[in-house]
Amino acid sequence: MTFAAPAESVHVRAPGKINVYLGVGGRHDDGYHALATVFQAVSLYEDVIARHADDFSLTVSGVDDPDSVPLDDRNLAMRAAKLLAAAADYHGGVALEIRKSVPVAGGMGGGSADAAAALVACDALWGTGFSTSRLHELAARLGADVPFALHGGTAVGTGRGDQLNPALARGRFDWVLVPSDQGLSTPLVYARLDALREEEGALADDPPLSLDVPIPVLQALRSGDPELLSESIYNDLQEAALHERPELETTILRGIHAGALQGIVSGSGPTVALLCANADAARAVQASLDEHGIESLHVHGPVAGARIIG
Repeated sequence: MTFAAPAESVHVRAPGKINVYLGVGGRHDDGYHALATVFQAVSLYEDVIARHADDFSLTVSGVDDPDSVPLDDRNLAMRAAKLLAAAADYHGGVALEIRKSVPVAGGMGGGSADAAAALVACDALWGTGFSTSRLHELAARLGADVPFALHGGTAVGTGRGDQLNPALARGRFDWVLVPSDQGLSTPLVYARLDALREEEGALADDPPLSLDVPIPVLQALRSGDPELLSESIYNDLQEAALHERPELETTILRGIHAGALQGIVSGSGPTVALLCANADAARAVQASLDEHGIESLHVHGPVAGARIIG
């Protein structure tokens, strides 16, 4: 393969996501759970800038606690760059700069967005010329949310969430996000879900290998009607997340009282996503939360996946 150096640096932007619907099956022998989810990419972005280097390095900005984001191979973006280099038989390195806006450990796929952005940025920087399907294949090896961050929009995810099919979503959906100062471990939330189900006998001993997204969720997205969607949003992980962080339920109820149509814990949490009727309603909810000293963000979806910027 011939490697080109078309630019000194490449800047890629990738979105965070909300799980509009998340159904979780039982834990299988490999430790993973079968999922049926609907992702929606929203207008809260991670920026990754890749520059030529002899070795691999990583810097991060936009986080309150520098220790919350690893700078070594534990970081998905670093692993993405090295995975692409190995797949392309590229023997140089890259200096990655990550500018974070998506909450760390917030259930919005910020680390996955970093990984998707790193794949696109390094592919362009090194001139490896991998196809979208090849990048998707590499993304799936990094984590369930990484392929979606590549594509963006709205999509149904099955398997571990990495088997994607586009979902038609008309119009625009406005959300108010309430981040948390303290992250929440995804493995911890899944473990809590397993424990709660064991206690409650919520699943049979032999859980299904696949799940389906309910038709009303897909119909609501196709209609472009936020009120209809508010009747269908659901998260199997929410009970487990609330068990670890009970105050999140208060946040959801406060958001609904302020005028949101419905609220949900995003992914494994702890970010709360409040669905609103339109942009004006979202701004009103945001203002009400601000009066109570609660910081929030107004975003919309769906938006595009990882893209090169200028």
